[in-house]
Amino acid sequence: MPVDPISLEVFKNMFISVSEEMGVALLRTAYSPNIKERRDFSCAIFDPAGQMVAQAAHQPVHLGAMPASVQAALDTFPGALRPGDMVILNDPYLGGTHLPDITLVAPVFVARDDNPDGAPNGNRGGNNELVGFVSNRGHHADVGGMTPGSLPLSTELYQEGMILPPIKLARGGRLNQEVIQLICRNSRTPEERRGDLAAQIASIRVGERRLQEVVERYGVAETHEHMAALLDYSERVTRQAISSIPDGAYRVLDYMDDDGLTEEPVPIAVTITIAGDTMTIDFTGTSAQRPGCINAPQAVTVSASLYMVRCVVGCVSGNGSGDVAGNSPGSVPGSEAPANQGCLRPVTIITPRGTLVNPEPQRGVAGGNVETSQRITDVLLTAMAQALPELIPATSQGTMNNLLIGGHDLERERPFVYYETIGGGMGGRPTKDGISGIHTHMTNTMNTPIEALEFAFPLRLKRYALRRGSGGDGLHQGGDGLVRDVEFLSPARVTILSERRKFHPPGFHGGHHGQPGENVLLKGGYEEVRLAGKETLDVEPGDVLSIRTPGGGGWGEPAGKD
Repeated sequence: MPVDPISLEVFKNMFISVSEEMGVALLRTAYSPNIKERRDFSCAIFDPAGQMVAQAAHQPVHLGAMPASVQAALDTFPGALRPGDMVILNDPYLGGTHLPDITLVAPVFVARDDNPDGAPNGNRGGNNELVGFVSNRGHHADVGGMTPGSLPLSTELYQEGMILPPIKLARGGRLNQEVIQLICRNSRTPEERRGDLAAQIASIRVGERRLQEVVERYGVAETHEHMAALLDYSERVTRQAISSIPDGAYRVLDYMDDDGLTEEPVPIAVTITIAGDTMTIDFTGTSAQRPGCINAPQAVTVSASLYMVRCVVGCVSGNGSGDVAGNSPGSVPGSEAPANQGCLRPVTIITPRGTLVNPEPQRGVAGGNVETSQRITDVLLTAMAQALPELIPATSQGTMNNLLIGGHDLERERPFVYYETIGGGMGGRPTKDGISGIHTHMTNTMNTPIEALEFAFPLRLKRYALRRGSGGDGLHQGGDGLVRDVEFLSPARVTILSERRKFHPPGFHGGHHGQPGENVLLKGGYEEVRLAGKETLDVEPGDVLSIRTPGGGGWGEPAGKD
């Protein structure tokens, strides 16, 4: 079958369906509420060179960074991966993002008929030929470290949990149970870790089988030909979209609230240069790496950049949205260009070493994957708003509002760790209001249903509502944030990692800013104690924690304003 528009669309959707079925297998077999209910995982497939060919509509911050994990696995085991092998890793300085995100990578082989002697080479394992790789990433609720949930206010990576460089979890189909035991022993919730790892392994096996079925139907050569064609097609679409953006240099400087250890604001600077069909994203001028945990590994910065590129490509390609609407469950920004690494071929990303966006080992990165990635996205889209003022929405909440709670469940007599990110307001859009109470941009998770939360943890949800009036006024109003009040039924240690508690989400084109978020502890359920945006504290039964998330900025002058 020669490559033509029809065959390309067929293969694109087959590859996506492999990734989606991997996700379904992971979702249905996972043990923790964080993966089963919140769907904090991602799946993708890669060509023999380790380039991402297709992904499911999972977590943008995971997916854009996963190619670095696959490349780290290939660099660690050059030409040494064979059928049935599986690599596991979470090291942020060797392809990972932050330690709770554990990635599995497995090669996919098919038998060859033209290699009877079984002589191996770089693309074969015995009498087998390499088709590509399948990979998934799941956020594990606890992998050790100084506080429950493994997202502490750390000063170095070693405080954040167990570090896994790329190692073989399986050889020739035989699992290394000692590695699984080691991971579980270093977690506060070992059975949950065992169950989630088993779900990830099952998901990998599903991906292997489905990709092999594609090859059995169409052949290795045809599959590889269409993988390459999809990468080339994404490049062409991206170049065409970039060429429609006015040439120029678009600069923005914005500030994160702080790094959790010091009070000083943290600058993020970017210059996006458009020249013909190429784009250069230069983070020169960004803060030096910070003593706190908000440093973003280079893979995370690349992931945020890829997300912005795909949003803008989908926007200017006319995918029906009319604007860059941000990420929400079920949406696929940039849907005109298949989601693969071809999108980044026309893009050069400059991340100076030793800065917030490319720290040196072993700086703390727990918050970089979640909070800094959101703020990098804010800065990138604000820069593009200078070039595309009628297409880019106002700033969304700019945080994931990470909440981690751990302790000993007195009623069930067992340890527990709860992790959640909380939605907020989307920025007002050029054609309509922003959405209220939604995850935006680099996160695409669900919330934990109240029933699931109260069933699994010694917690009671006292209030879960929209934070009315928190969105900025404008021609198109910013979406409202959320209020989530959690009562503790057992003593616990709490960590909050949040942003936009000091600096509000700005509006665009005369729109008003959204309200910043607030974190409040109600001691005994009544006495208010104001908390910082990033804080660790101990709580007692009867205490209530209220997370009040930011609203989005408004877009355009409010109606009736002179």
